[in-house]
Amino acid sequence: MGRTHLHEGTWGMDTLNFLNHPLTGTPFGSALDLCVMLAMSAWLLSVITRDYSWVDRLWPICPALYCLLVASDNDFGSARMNLMTALVFVWGARLTFNFARKGGFQKGGEDYRWVVVQQKLDPVAFQLLNVSFFALGQMLLVWLFTSPVHQAWLWRQAPLNWVDAVATVLFLVLLAGETIADEQMWRFQQDKKQRIAYGQDIETPFITTGLFCYCRHPNYFCEIAMWWVFYLFAVAASGQWLHWTGLGCVLLTLQFIPSARLTESISASKYPTYRNYQASTPAIFPLPRIGTRSR
Repeated sequence: MGRTHLHEGTWGMDTLNFLNHPLTGTPFGSALDLCVMLAMSAWLLSVITRDYSWVDRLWPICPALYCLLVASDNDFGSARMNLMTALVFVWGARLTFNFARKGGFQKGGEDYRWVVVQQKLDPVAFQLLNVSFFALGQMLLVWLFTSPVHQAWLWRQAPLNWVDAVATVLFLVLLAGETIADEQMWRFQQDKKQRIAYGQDIETPFITTGLFCYCRHPNYFCEIAMWWVFYLFAVAASGQWLHWTGLGCVLLTLQFIPSARLTESISASKYPTYRNYQASTPAIFPLPRIGTRSR
């Protein structure tokens, strides 16, 4: 797939171009400057409020903002960038809704895992981790896995093709899978709370049914796969299968592994039978033992 790409843009938001980096002067470069500002804001808010979930609240919003910045630079004249932006907006809406109904945007809605990490580290080490990983590292990761839209911007004259069609279908299928997994988890947790309130016995205190019988974290699997699929839009635009904008989905995959381990260490400490579930059901990727059920 041969292409002629464009480097010059019409980006005029010079106020965001306050950092000197290789993408300065491009809309996605301005998104990087915005990313740094938001990261510092999240860090300051975490120090002031002692709530370390500010990045979690920005996570579902920022990718859509970054795509919107890039698509608007071309006056929304690129079908591919418009499509990418629309898909990310739907992704963000789903994540925002799920996070909100769990109380994530409310006071005291901090992710329980940050509390566990804080208990394991001394205050200085935790604050160093807070500024480097929780705030800046996480926000840069969000910017990075959105970066295929920059490749689409560089090759914005390239028409839509079959790779875009495949990527769109796969993205929507994975989005549906993640939505189903979240709904199954939500209903399980609500039913569990109701049973506890009525003093009823809880035979299995963690979900093992639905999509959770194929892997312990089907929502993680769908999330990882979605951003790998998002990278296909960059491939469709440029015809290049390997490009730096694919680094985001690689790092996102690597991040979910320790995140899953932390979550599972907490579950295993609370529920002794959780180890049986671990032994019988794959963690994130369902393909090696698809259909396996816990005993």
